[in-house]
Amino acid sequence: MNYVYILRCGDNSLYCGWTTNLEARIMKHNAGLGAKYTRSRLPVELVYFEMYEDRHTALSREWHLKQMKREEKLRLIRDGKKTGDSP
Repeated sequence: MNYVYILRCGDNSLYCGWTTNLEARIMKHNAGLGAKYTRSRLPVELVYFEMYEDRHTALSREWHLKQMKREEKLRLIRDGKKTGDSP
């Protein structure tokens, strides 16, 4: 499974990414081993995710999320799919 996700960083900024193992990726981010952007904005919190069968679709969706304005992402988080306790 491929996941596209949005994190809320410690400075209240949002970060979008993709992975094949959501739980491990969030742990990496919070350990300071994730993306360069999140390393200086710890801790991070998973606030939204979507699941896709294939990598290509997930990467395309990640690109589209990154093009969205902050307000659009916040609306997606608020009105979209809710994250669970585990992926």
